Amino acid sequence: MSFYLYLNLAIIAFPLVFSFERRLKFYSRFKPLSVSLILVGCIFVGWDIFATYRGHWSFNSSFVNELSFLGLPLGEILFFITVPYSCLFIFESIRRFLGDRSLFSSKKWFFTGIGILMTAVSFAFLQKEYTFLAILSVGLTLLFVSFVKVKIFSSRAYWIYIIITLLLFIVVNFILTSLPVVQYSSSAISGFRVITIPIEDFLFNFSMLTAYAATYTWALDVQKKK
Repeated sequence: MSFYLYLNLAIIAFPLVFSFERRLKFYSRFKPLSVSLILVGCIFVGWDIFATYRGHWSFNSSFVNELSFLGLPLGEILFFITVPYSCLFIFESIRRFLGDRSLFSSKKWFFTGIGILMTAVSFAFLQKEYTFLAILSVGLTLLFVSFVKVKIFSSRAYWIYIIITLLLFIVVNFILTSLPVVQYSSSAISGFRVITIPIEDFLFNFSMLTAYAATYTWALDVQKKK
């Protein structure tokens, strides 16, 4: 088994075991969890396939399994299951054990405005395709959250979730980029890095985990109304 597969197992092991913790009962959120994993996952896996095809990044054969789908090694595909599952487990744990409250009065126009601005700014980076797509993804994610009317940006639990997952992202992505498991094309990125992590990955991470949390919350609200 490849290093990437072992990394996936390490990511999901704790959340999977404690999904059956009697106070949390994360397994009972299967429907909204599935909706989030499938809807958002398809978009970001599609992005990954496109980016790999365009050469934005590639995978080091020393660390990945030879089995692949549309250019993505098995470990990369599983990454879009293990990571969001574990992160949504964290999100639900925060809401269950720390509670949640509104930090401020959320103004839809404010985040919609930032979304429009980020979308417009992204086109200034068309020559660096990953930079362009990363900035664009933030803009579209903000617009998506405004569209589905999920008030996560005023949620204390959401921001705790973002901080915790950011720290975990830095650890995992440092491993992926320092070995490296994932190799980036200099023609597709700006060149700005935090340690070994391209700055674009931070934007990708924010967009992805916000989209998962927003879709999960929306699907959970729909389920409760039935």
